[in-house]
Amino acid sequence: MTGATPPRLWAIVGATGTGKSALSLDLVEALAARGRAAEIVNADAMQFYRGMDIGTAKLPVPERRGIPHHLFDVLDPTEEATVAWFQPAARACVADIQARGADAILVGGSGLYVSSAIFDFRFRPRDHALRAALETELETLGVGALFTRLQELDPAAAAAVDARNGRRVVRALELHALGESATGALPEEPTVWQPGTRILGVRAERAELVERLDRRVEGMWADGLLDEVRGLIPRGIERGPTASRAIGYAQALAQLAGRQPQAEAIAETQALTRRYARRQVSWFKRYTDVEWLDAPELTGVELP
Repeated sequence: MTGATPPRLWAIVGATGTGKSALSLDLVEALAARGRAAEIVNADAMQFYRGMDIGTAKLPVPERRGIPHHLFDVLDPTEEATVAWFQPAARACVADIQARGADAILVGGSGLYVSSAIFDFRFRPRDHALRAALETELETLGVGALFTRLQELDPAAAAAVDARNGRRVVRALELHALGESATGALPEEPTVWQPGTRILGVRAERAELVERLDRRVEGMWADGLLDEVRGLIPRGIERGPTASRAIGYAQALAQLAGRQPQAEAIAETQALTRRYARRQVSWFKRYTDVEWLDAPELTGVELP
């Protein structure tokens, strides 16, 4: 590489549907034009999974412009995606890419995963016995009862957790019992793992993004999401602690099982996707030194 600066880490962040993948490809090509090689590292938790393509908007291999992509299709649907697994995996990818003299571009909207890779990040304590007891309560009492308890014990954590996500509610209760709060995952002023990290954030006007996301969900069903999920059932997606709860996949499973009509499955997926996008926007607003872009274009971005 002939660039004047050593290999650096980039991060492209923002809500789902804002065009992060296209921007990452354009960035690689713009850097290449300046003599800097670059490769892409995935930080979207659902795109880790093999066979989960339509519902995650995973960029097909033929559309990746021949650019190396890492941490896509690395987990089976039965495996659990965790930040504790991702952080060392992502950093190893980054180190390997940079050892070859190339920039690493981390791309994704899963805030906790992105943060764990680019910031100094401490993992909070775990108590496996307590977790097992809470998961038993989740099965017997339901997520509503546990969320009500969380609201009483830690209102701030309850406000930050999806009330319908039993896994997140259980983790928040576990953290509270261990003397921590689920709101403390990211320091207000985090320190970057690698000095010189550049963070590009893509944002969109709210009404425009909502319309785009609603259309994308409708397109998922039109493009064959149900067939994709049918093919994943023999591979154990229903047993997957992470994959089975993925937005769109949970609703498709419910439709295939006869628990939810298609119109309701689509509407619920749209609502959950909009809610997820709002949480992503709130998460990335906490980052400092983000270069915000109002479109997935490199106009105005100073390149090395």
